[in-house]
Amino acid sequence: MNFSFYMVDAAYCDYLRESDPCVPYTMERKSIRPFVGIVFSVHNVHYYAPLTSPKPKHLHMKNQVDFLKINGGEWGAINFNNMIPVHPGSLTKVEMKIFETDSPQDIAYKNLLSNQLSWCNSHRDTILNQAEKLYRLVVDGRAWNTLASRCCNFALDETLCVAYAKEKFSEEK
Repeated sequence: MNFSFYMVDAAYCDYLRESDPCVPYTMERKSIRPFVGIVFSVHNVHYYAPLTSPKPKHLHMKNQVDFLKINGGEWGAINFNNMIPVHPGSLTKVEMKIFETDSPQDIAYKNLLSNQLSWCNSHRDTILNQAEKLYRLVVDGRAWNTLASRCCNFALDETLCVAYAKEKFSEEK
């Protein structure tokens, strides 16, 4: 199954951040760019891993267990350290279709997203293996201090995700 891009609900991230300060801030719109990421399963839990836009520094950085450059950094990177468990109800699929009314900036951004998504889909196994490896290092307590300090607390966040989903998405409401 291919990846798609999603935005995660800011209120959900705020909820997680109350207990886990490593959860990234989301803005509904960062200038013209939404906060987007990919969703995959780690140990039967849906995880959202945010992408970062291309920056000159990415060209000189090395891939690490918590950071994967997209097309050598030319198209940004995936920040696995900021991946969070997520209920599908907290996700919104990103629209990448180009419309006549789109500005040149929007068209350029949607083209970048298309390139990023194509790269992610062609490197799916690498992405899934890297996410799994980081998850195991952190959850099993084998992550070195500098790595652990920049990663979300996956075990805690999974517990919080279940509680949030029960409150927000239960059928009794």
